[in-house]
Amino acid sequence: MEEEFSLKPIGVIHSPYKTPREAPYQGGLVENICEVEIFPEFEKGLKDVEGCSHLILLYWLHKAERDKLIVCPPHNLKPHGVFATRSPHRPNPIGFCVVKLIERKGNILKVKGLDAIDGTPLIDIKPFSPKLDFIPDAKIEWLEKAGKVKEKH
Repeated sequence: MEEEFSLKPIGVIHSPYKTPREAPYQGGLVENICEVEIFPEFEKGLKDVEGCSHLILLYWLHKAERDKLIVCPPHNLKPHGVFATRSPHRPNPIGFCVVKLIERKGNILKVKGLDAIDGTPLIDIKPFSPKLDFIPDAKIEWLEKAGKVKEKH
């Protein structure tokens, strides 16, 4: 089944990172505040979002290369299949980040811990739930063997 479909952005990300090289390789490792602008026609969808301490942002990595299937992550120079990594370079460059919601003012969300570059199209927002989204025994074997990534918590 080879079917194509389209996505409509619900907003745009404003960040201090102007190029992919400037962006951190994982948002959870930075403290910068970014703004997420929700387009007016989707603002009603933000109802009650203030009650969420953290959000999952899904966005389109519009500057990524889409023809990569083997990549070398920055913390492990061995080649890995793209689907075993979080590389932005992939056939469908969808990025995601769990961010801390600092505040909402109308259609603008101020968040902390985002790695997207300025102008990145936002695809969706979901609430992060520590009870639903936490898997204590989850692992990435090659990443653990590399031993270069520090735990966030």
